[in-house]
Amino acid sequence: MAAVPTIRAYANFDKDKDVQILRKAMKGMGTDEKALVDIIAYRNNAQRQELKLHYKTCYGRDLVDDIKSECSGNFEKVLLALLDLPPLFDAKCLGAAMKGAGTNENLLIEILCTRTSAQIKAIKVAYKEGFGRNLEEDLKSETKGDFERLLVGLSAAGRDDSDKVDQEKVDSDAKALYEAGEGKFGTDESEFQRVLLGRSYAHVRAVFDAYGNISKKSIEEAIKSEMSGDLEYSYLTIVKCVRSPSEYYADMLASSMKGIGTNEEKLMRCLVSRSEVDLGTIKAVYAAKHGKSLRDTIKGETRGDFENALLALINEQKS
Repeated sequence: MAAVPTIRAYANFDKDKDVQILRKAMKGMGTDEKALVDIIAYRNNAQRQELKLHYKTCYGRDLVDDIKSECSGNFEKVLLALLDLPPLFDAKCLGAAMKGAGTNENLLIEILCTRTSAQIKAIKVAYKEGFGRNLEEDLKSETKGDFERLLVGLSAAGRDDSDKVDQEKVDSDAKALYEAGEGKFGTDESEFQRVLLGRSYAHVRAVFDAYGNISKKSIEEAIKSEMSGDLEYSYLTIVKCVRSPSEYYADMLASSMKGIGTNEEKLMRCLVSRSEVDLGTIKAVYAAKHGKSLRDTIKGETRGDFENALLALINEQKS
């Protein structure tokens, strides 16, 4: 299924007109939240960067600072996320996952196991500039064992990005995975890391098919039987993203709104990060798999200005 975004470059973009609307929306008593959504959520990231610069040029004020002073809660968070460059937003999420007592391993997995090598390289630069620290060193200080080695391997951003598939190497890697897991007592996790992190997505997809030919188990079943905890979750995340990113994110959205309460930050992260990539495709997969439109689910789980901003990101109008 082709990747269809929901946010594209706004065809009639006029930065001068837009910054006037933004300034008026936040000037004086009260705030016109709808105007903020109509501009910020309907422009792509490159256009938002232009608006930040032009706003400061025209008014001597920082757009981000003005939003912080005029908005609050999840509505403020989603607007600020949209105004960040994508690598900086991801870097901030990683920083938050490792801040203070304890570590949010699921958030580390969510970012590092799903981004391309090019994206991770950009995230590392943004992390260094934003926090003055090295991402790899922080990961080492917050995790341990095979999980630490996995995250360090991902942060190295050395995955082969070729689309070529050598069937002989595919068969060899599938055999190596079998012999590292099912075919021996104990598990050689390093072989799983070598193949699943070092090979291209096209190659790894072919390895999954080849694995099914030499084992009665799927690669997912093998991982579940050979690993546990954060390591298992990490590899299953990688496998799901390699097989179908749209299905992975559709399930992520469903999990963020499942049961009592909503994980608003997880919901927001997914919509912001995929809006210019494949959120249109994710919407279709979500509806087909979960039996309800993403629009209706969001309307049932969120309220007010935050809801309006999220509906704008999925290119749906509130009625």
